[in-house]
Amino acid sequence: MLTAQENAEFTQVGPGTPGGDFLRRYWHPIAASSQLPDAGTKPLTILGESLVLYRDRQGKLGLLGDRCPHRSAGMVYGVPENEGLRCAYHGWLFSGSGRCLQQPYEETEDPTSTFKDRVRIKAYRVEEMADMIWAYLGPDPAPLIPRWDLFTRLDAPREIGFGVIPCNWVQIAENALDPVHVEWLHQHFSNYVYERLDQPELRKKVQHHTKIGFTLFEYGIIKRRLLDSDTEEHEHWATGHPLVFPMMLKSGNAAHPVYQMRTPIDDHHTMHFWYSAHYKIRDDDMEVQAHTTVPFYEVPIPTLTDGGEPPWSLVDNNSGQDSVMWYTQGQVTDRSAEHLGLSDRGIIMFRKLLEDNIEKVKRGEDPMNVFRDAAKNVCLELPVERNKFGPGRYRPGEVRGGNTSKYSPLLKEAEELVGAASGAVPKSQF
Repeated sequence: MLTAQENAEFTQVGPGTPGGDFLRRYWHPIAASSQLPDAGTKPLTILGESLVLYRDRQGKLGLLGDRCPHRSAGMVYGVPENEGLRCAYHGWLFSGSGRCLQQPYEETEDPTSTFKDRVRIKAYRVEEMADMIWAYLGPDPAPLIPRWDLFTRLDAPREIGFGVIPCNWVQIAENALDPVHVEWLHQHFSNYVYERLDQPELRKKVQHHTKIGFTLFEYGIIKRRLLDSDTEEHEHWATGHPLVFPMMLKSGNAAHPVYQMRTPIDDHHTMHFWYSAHYKIRDDDMEVQAHTTVPFYEVPIPTLTDGGEPPWSLVDNNSGQDSVMWYTQGQVTDRSAEHLGLSDRGIIMFRKLLEDNIEKVKRGEDPMNVFRDAAKNVCLELPVERNKFGPGRYRPGEVRGGNTSKYSPLLKEAEELVGAASGAVPKSQF
């Protein structure tokens, strides 16, 4: 368990808090590039700060405070210019670095005025990489955006799912160190959901965990598992799934690797991105077609119906099941009331790592996974389990249920093409 004070250090993300200062040492994904393809604005709250993301008329991104420093008008209504964003109220123009470039009336009345040179708006660094938009809210000098393997291998079709989870980021990250929940939430509970939906043909064979393990590695913690008759020579145990500290999980399998990326909005809400790649690695795998623009799709976050009933059709997949388990713990779960068991060793390891790295930042040191050497930030390899049914997972009718597969536009297209070619109705029921 944690004390209330320890829990607050982990979960508070605002400026000046220990957890917030720690998180500001990292680049965070804040949007898919396709969400702001042209000149325009998008309001965002990140780490407790209300901001406006914009793209100017030359395609350059900026991230500014949401209020103009003149008279606090909303910059979300700002007009993108060739350089910067102009406040709609009185035309003050601001660069991506926060400098005031123009004050039209003041300059008309007094062409020699230096007033604009003394005015700034809050501004943060923002960059684009691998069809994602990233923000850095920390001190200079800014580190490099880590080039994890899927961000460098852009030869496979990709897509980006998104949802807002109404809870703190830590209880989402802790799920990544909890392999046993897969057996109960994604198998036993899934079968109960199929019973409620009158779809018994979709019931899964339950595979029991016989052993779990956790290993610190260069970039975080790898969780491992053995199922039923597996031995320690099984590839599950050899590879596992990595939590990339502090909050990214690489999940899925060799054919369908997924980065689950989390960005705190505030203490009580978290952006969740599912960044998926689709590889054809065996002859009978479905062909997933790439798009010119990486597709972006929203993942429904289940809430109780007006009658207090679970929305069964939204909890028949991993993403829906996970999200309700995360936020029903409370917006910030009370860790002083929990009772951790043998299955929670990975969570204890993660909390120790989080504590140690918050202390590093307090001492003025870089925390884990802050990269500053470009020569070492080329393609950062992360392991992933191969699928228990073989090296591939994209045979027709077999894609339901994993992460956001139910909502995947690329997999839906692939299933429809298979169905059209065979005259069969796909079984995966997107």
